[in-house]
Amino acid sequence: MKTALVLGTVALGAAALGLAATSGGGAVHAGSEAIGNPSLGRRPGNVGHGTPLSPSPGHELASFAQGCFWGVEERFRRVPGVVATAVGYTGGSERDPTYELVSAHRTGHAEAVLVEFDPAKVSYAELLAVFWETHDPTTADRQGPDRGHQYRSAIFTFGPSQHAAAVASRDAEQAKLKDRITTEVAPIGPFWIAEDYHQQWDEKHGYSSCPAPHRPRGNS
Repeated sequence: MKTALVLGTVALGAAALGLAATSGGGAVHAGSEAIGNPSLGRRPGNVGHGTPLSPSPGHELASFAQGCFWGVEERFRRVPGVVATAVGYTGGSERDPTYELVSAHRTGHAEAVLVEFDPAKVSYAELLAVFWETHDPTTADRQGPDRGHQYRSAIFTFGPSQHAAAVASRDAEQAKLKDRITTEVAPIGPFWIAEDYHQQWDEKHGYSSCPAPHRPRGNS
């Protein structure tokens, strides 16, 4: 699905950026809605290709998967207290995954966003709330039009405290929903930063390429 978007929307994105440039600079806009947050960092935890992650002093890391990582990153870049984001691949078994290999279901990785945040400004619990509120965790290996194991819902945790908080939040969310949550909760493994053209996609192109999917069915 995203491959078609990559090829079919470059011209539209360039036009949107041109319109933004003529409107006085600053953050890119699509209509009246701001897209992205250009002041945010782009290397959370000094992320690389499977290299150890290390946040800046006083900061923490989190990682989430909830479908197309372009839209996931855009949503988390809007959260006050988030200081840097990047998209990439984690949760798989192969080294040096590429977008083509991940999309071909050959590596087991999820498309994920890595988030560096300031816990004095936003808590991990609040990031979990954003995660649950912005996708459907009951659709296994699917969000909106995107289907495949790389689009699964997952929380990749940094340490026992995050893991316990993620599991507790999943249980609390399940109590609200009619259908079974399929969200994976697992300790973070190597995180492989995605190709440059995937980073801050919406911010670069000036529009929301992967809007938040429909919300799951509640119990009421």
